[in-house]
Amino acid sequence: MYNLVDHFINFLKVQKNFSDHTIEAYQKDLFEGIDFFSTVLNVCDEKLHPSQIDSRLFRNFLSHMQERNLQRSTIARRLAAWRTFFRFLYREGLVQTNPLLRMANPKQEKRLPKFLYQDEAKELVESPGNTPLGVRDRSLLELLYATGIRVSELVALDLYHLDLSRGYLRVWGKGSKERLVPIHDRAVAALKRYLTEARPKLAQPDCPAVFVNYKGSRLSDRGVRKLIDKYCQQVGLTKNISPHVIRHSFATHLLDNGADLRSVQELLGHVSLSTTQIYTHVTKQKLKKIYHLSHPRAKF
Repeated sequence: MYNLVDHFINFLKVQKNFSDHTIEAYQKDLFEGIDFFSTVLNVCDEKLHPSQIDSRLFRNFLSHMQERNLQRSTIARRLAAWRTFFRFLYREGLVQTNPLLRMANPKQEKRLPKFLYQDEAKELVESPGNTPLGVRDRSLLELLYATGIRVSELVALDLYHLDLSRGYLRVWGKGSKERLVPIHDRAVAALKRYLTEARPKLAQPDCPAVFVNYKGSRLSDRGVRKLIDKYCQQVGLTKNISPHVIRHSFATHLLDNGADLRSVQELLGHVSLSTTQIYTHVTKQKLKKIYHLSHPRAKF
């Protein structure tokens, strides 16, 4: 069974361009399922075959996860991993049916995405200093907030993906889908400064990556998270800020300032408009708060 998982993981990396974080989560989810199914069927992990796993067994797996009081999002992700795995096996001719085809995910609790207020975003972006690493960090934060790209898309950027003369960058999102993303002039200026002043001092000669670490090789998504934590502490932001929170902030601030939902969908690289609609709830909540603070009859 594990050799099939290895083939699947390689497929996600090469064909689907999944992030390292997602691949790690999927692998863990599949291993959890293999342990459960092997125990129930009383076979060793190596001898377990996907054809032995049917919908009844998956319902038992679902009940097992619910009894452990796992979060609904965790259960949904685990089922999604197995659903994608079986879709891959079916396409490869290794199974004849997908036992998860008619199994619905548990209903998710609606949680509004966290975001920075505009003044907090400005303070965070402008916090790095003028050292080579500081100039790198300023351009990186400017770019994240200017484009809303995912951290996996950011660290995958190579120099030839940038078209600063026209104010665009080319990114490959989930499913290796390519899109052009515009960059405003301030972010372009920060990038030009980094590329001319700081990157030559940091990068190894043969490294194609836009953003490099202090050793001169490609910066990792973990490295991006660490530097965001560093600057959040520096400016006194107590919120738990991740690169995705900056992405949420990008979308929320665009909608707050009059952008239409379809344009925000295109910029974020969402396949479905329903994924983008979560941000309308954020702006509605903000509008309601302003209303209650401002209307004379709403005050007590």
